[in-house]
Amino acid sequence: MTTSEQDPRVGVVVITHNRRTELDRTLRLLRELPEAPPVVVVDNGSSDGTAQAVRRDHPWVTLLESRRNLGAVGRNLGVQLLDTPYVAFCDDDTWWDPGSLTAAADALDAHPDVAVLTARIVVEPAGTEDPIVAELRDSPVEGRPGLPGPALGSFLAGASVVRRTAFLGVGGFHPRLWLGGEEELLAADLAAVGWELCYLSTATVHHHASTVRDTTKRLRDGVRNTLWFTWLRRPLPAALRRTVVVLGQLRSRPALEGVLAALRGAPWVLTERRVLPAHAEARFRALERSQAESTARSYG
Repeated sequence: MTTSEQDPRVGVVVITHNRRTELDRTLRLLRELPEAPPVVVVDNGSSDGTAQAVRRDHPWVTLLESRRNLGAVGRNLGVQLLDTPYVAFCDDDTWWDPGSLTAAADALDAHPDVAVLTARIVVEPAGTEDPIVAELRDSPVEGRPGLPGPALGSFLAGASVVRRTAFLGVGGFHPRLWLGGEEELLAADLAAVGWELCYLSTATVHHHASTVRDTTKRLRDGVRNTLWFTWLRRPLPAALRRTVVVLGQLRSRPALEGVLAALRGAPWVLTERRVLPAHAEARFRALERSQAESTARSYG
């Protein structure tokens, strides 16, 4: 299939909260894509008139309004509303490059054991590659031979296309994690049942970071979720190693609050702890060095 014609294989889910202006830009750009994907917007309890603006200016969009902020669980609801075999995620400050959805669909068609493809990320307005791209491109994870790109241990939700059946089959994003590093647990559960995840250089997402964001909460929840995932799925020696690395990177009060939040969740973690099978654990063990040395992401 060429990139100049409609592609019915991929739908798009966008979650948003109080970013009416950014969402409007994203929807206008998605509307111009040659693939003409169906788009579901999940409004996570916005109070800035987001839902009204979508109904008025983008009647072609399927709008799902939530009275409260569901975080990443909003994506689960959006995926359930679509009937396309593949679903691309957007944040309200990201959008897909023309032809990228078709490139992802072609790769997923050709590789039925791949559940997630993460795209190249370009930071706007500078038009430069996000530093995380180098880590994706040079991923040390070993997947099966012949994948459409380097195998990954986890993925970036706002820049990924998922196989709908695989996503729903493992339950989507966990409601307890809400938002911030929520992908790692889902990625582990996909790998545990045999799915592959990889980077696809021929797909591109643009990210123009919104200034409307609670960076304190995002950091706190990101630390909490990293520790929760580690304690939920990694075997004890690996969990201890990863915990030591995360704790050694903490510098700010919100990050320390994330540790306390993780400790408060210890009872449910112990109840739901399920150690990864060896083949899935190997993916995360391969990432330990790069995670410890990463300059693209840290828990400052």
